Amino acid sequence: MKILSLALGVMVLFSSQAALPLMAAAPAPWPQFRGPAGSGLAEDEHPPVEIGPDKNVKWKVSTPGGASSAIVVGDLLVLTAFDGQKLWTIAYRRADGSEAWRADAPYQKLEAYHPTEGSPAASTPATDGERIVSYFGSCGLFCYDLSGKQLWQHAMPPAATVADFGTGVSPILVDGLVILLRDERNAPQILALDVATGKVKWERKRESISGFGTPVIWENGSNKQIVAPGYGRMIAYDLTTGEEAWSHEGMPSASCTTPVVGDGLLYFAGWSPGDADEKGGFKMPTFDQLLAGNDADANKDGVFSKEESAKTPFKDFFDNNDPDKDGLVTRKEWDDMLAFMSRSKNSAFALQPAAVGKTGGAQVLWLKTSGLPYVPSAILYKGRFIMVKDGGIVTGYNARTGEEAFQKRAVAPGEYYSSPVAAGGNLYFTSLKEGVVTVVKLDGDELKTVAKNPPLGERVSATPAIADNTLYLRTAGHLYAFGE
Repeated sequence: MKILSLALGVMVLFSSQAALPLMAAAPAPWPQFRGPAGSGLAEDEHPPVEIGPDKNVKWKVSTPGGASSAIVVGDLLVLTAFDGQKLWTIAYRRADGSEAWRADAPYQKLEAYHPTEGSPAASTPATDGERIVSYFGSCGLFCYDLSGKQLWQHAMPPAATVADFGTGVSPILVDGLVILLRDERNAPQILALDVATGKVKWERKRESISGFGTPVIWENGSNKQIVAPGYGRMIAYDLTTGEEAWSHEGMPSASCTTPVVGDGLLYFAGWSPGDADEKGGFKMPTFDQLLAGNDADANKDGVFSKEESAKTPFKDFFDNNDPDKDGLVTRKEWDDMLAFMSRSKNSAFALQPAAVGKTGGAQVLWLKTSGLPYVPSAILYKGRFIMVKDGGIVTGYNARTGEEAFQKRAVAPGEYYSSPVAAGGNLYFTSLKEGVVTVVKLDGDELKTVAKNPPLGERVSATPAIADNTLYLRTAGHLYAFGE
């Protein structure tokens, strides 16, 4: 898709001095997390397949810390960042990567977050072509025009996420509304605001206290619904009223992924530890098993201390499992965590709308339990529902039947946080720790390697953005523009 120039206020005078009406803003080519409608698709674009630290680099600039992905609007790339103990929305010029503007998001108290796996700037902004909306779990929603001028703010208290991992959800914009899903321990809710004024149109309380996935819009019949993943249930809300339309039982205990819509169906794939029915999956140890291994109870006092955790696989996650922050994990605290996680039901599934007037609103077309992703969202591409899990294993299901099309170690080994994207007939997968971008092509039910690129040498948790035949990729410390 060719990039259209942004026309916010073009006025043409005829010889009679009569002026034409102001032109509407052109649609942004990559307006939110995972691009158009959260699909991850830019099929009309043709970014390079061979990329690396010195390969097809149009430009590269340093960026502050943060885990958000970039969006593309007009001549700008926009992301959120945490720098100098401040929260920022920052806009970069697409032409050369120079900084166009940055806007501060003041907060009273910074939300708790994991120092390596989370960030207080993890939410990707969203745009309608005229405005940019950013969300921070520490302080709420902020709306700016394309020059960086703040238009409104919707203040919120710091989010208290489960296990203090930090916020992961991103806002979306549709039909003049800002939709925000906020699953946290104190006051979980979903709300819709007028994007022009910031006034709340509706809000609904939620039971889900754990969730990191971004909602998606599904046109179910004549109605538009917001489909929100969450703990225990996926719920669809009427876009106009916020009323619950239907729900689907059986979700991961920590839903990190985002649904995707295509061909009238809705798809979801997600995994998290704790599913007791999962065959061959990762199982959390009981408290006795924890204490018995790796000298986790070296002093034999029957509790697990932070000092003792240094010799265990839980050393980097001790604080997340110590809710009262006293430096000790007791049997009750551990058992409470296991009970919470035990509700996890991990799966990939497709939902179809029910017949008109039928109670429930959606039906399960198929459900599978293999190849499930933890953090990266799946992509619907060429009739296949495709996901990547840690280890570089790519699994694809026939989108209509659920029949397994392929499952193979097709991309670089390691962990994956970045979601796959597709452009120009190719799929792009980016590994977490070294930033290795593997490009593959789907030929029927065959995955063919197009490019095994060298590592960028930095952690990559952000999902790439694609526009103007360019792949924009944020690493831990840089923003790249890859183009031929």
